[in-house]
Amino acid sequence: MKKIYKFEPWFFMFFGIFHLHRIWGLVDRNSYAEFWINVMESKGLFYFVLMGILSVLCVLGIIIFFKNFWQNYWWRWIYLCGGGYLLFDLFAIATGLGFWHDLILAMFDVTAWYWNLLWGGFIAMGGTVFVLGIKLLQMEKKVFC
Repeated sequence: MKKIYKFEPWFFMFFGIFHLHRIWGLVDRNSYAEFWINVMESKGLFYFVLMGILSVLCVLGIIIFFKNFWQNYWWRWIYLCGGGYLLFDLFAIATGLGFWHDLILAMFDVTAWYWNLLWGGFIAMGGTVFVLGIKLLQMEKKVFC
C-alpha cells in the first residue's frame, strides 16, 4: 500500500520556500548575488547549517524513493532527480570544482540577459513544489482522518 510519510509535505514546502526566496533576486539583483556568492565562498556557519539541512533532506528523500521503489508516487522521482542534482551541486561547491564555480559565477552575473529567465525558472519551480507540498499535506490528512 502506498504511504505518504509525515515529513514529505514539509520537505516540498521547505524546498518551495527555499526557491521562492529567489524573488529577492528579481527585486534586487546586486544584493541577492552578493549575498549568495559571499555565503558560498566564505563557507561560514550559515552555509554549513543550510547545506546540512538540504543534504539530509535530499538523502532522506532518496532513501524513501528506493524504499518504496515498486509502489512510488510519481512525485517521488523529484527526490531522485532533484536530490541527486542538489547533492552534486553541494559536493561541487564544497570541493571547489572549477567548472562548477565558473557556472555559478555566470548564474550570479547581474548583467546577464538571462537573469530573469534563470531565477524566474527557479521561482516557478519553487511555487510548484510548494503547492505540491500543500497538496500532499491535504492527502496525508485524509489518509489519517
